Amino acid sequence: MKKIYTLILAAFVALSIVGCKAEATPAKPKKVQNVQVFTTANADGKVTTKSIEKAFDSVGLSVPGNNDMNKPFKTRFNKVNYEVYNLAMYINNDLTFKLIKKYPNFGALTPLTMSIWKAKDGSMNISTLSIEGMARAVNIPVNDPDLVAYATLIKKALKTAMPNGHFKDLDFTVKYPNKSLATNFVVDVDLDGESPDEYVDDFEAEFEAELEPLGFLLPNYTNVQEEIFDDAGYTGVYDFYHTYSICKFDVIFPVSKTHPEAGAWAPCSFYLYKKTGENKMHLGWLSVENWITTLDISDDASIKPLRQAQGMIENIIKDITE
Repeated sequence: MKKIYTLILAAFVALSIVGCKAEATPAKPKKVQNVQVFTTANADGKVTTKSIEKAFDSVGLSVPGNNDMNKPFKTRFNKVNYEVYNLAMYINNDLTFKLIKKYPNFGALTPLTMSIWKAKDGSMNISTLSIEGMARAVNIPVNDPDLVAYATLIKKALKTAMPNGHFKDLDFTVKYPNKSLATNFVVDVDLDGESPDEYVDDFEAEFEAELEPLGFLLPNYTNVQEEIFDDAGYTGVYDFYHTYSICKFDVIFPVSKTHPEAGAWAPCSFYLYKKTGENKMHLGWLSVENWITTLDISDDASIKPLRQAQGMIENIIKDITE
């Protein structure tokens, strides 16, 4: 009997020690991420890039572009990194209007972007910006109600697209978590007898003509003034407000090899606008440093083309406006 009592006492002590040890080492808190990856097993192949597009559209996120990147990758590089790899754009006009009305530089996220890829384990994955990523990118409050509504709508779209999916645990260390890394220009406007529309048409024609020979693609163009502001009855504030989606194969191909989730930042959204009564044009986009500092990108094969592309766009704007 004494032997049994001793064994029970020893077991109790052992359990107490384990319990105390567990209390002394709480679970490691998850790092706040600027990018989120939603994933699902897809053995039956029901989740496709087209079904994802349809799901986004069904909840109020229209998809102006859903581009199969493997076709040009095969042509240009004679290989692909994933069996499926798409870059897509998505937007909700009502929330975009509300956010740009308060924060004009939200054009740098107009439209938002995502990458869709099939991993080697057969799973389908979608990468989008988290609410923290959107807030940091354009330096707006993370608790802004319209931004919260946008982030909630994105999560609804992801769950609609992949009902059995879940968010992956990511372990990226976000550098400068409270700092916007946007690139902005303010240019003096001399209309010299032109209308604002004529002025911006001339600027954009030259901008496009400079970009395209350098290998940049423009998969989407949004006349925010006509497509969003006018529909909302928001007139007399801007002479023009436009955004471009800009992409370069020589950038996204090497980056996506090790960071397929980089599509949350690409294609890059570039905005330009002029407010009525001002003689200034504002231009801006999200610097590639956002990619580098939020995805722990450290390999030269990715960083070099990213920074080269950034420099090219900056030089084009300087050449056109100086």
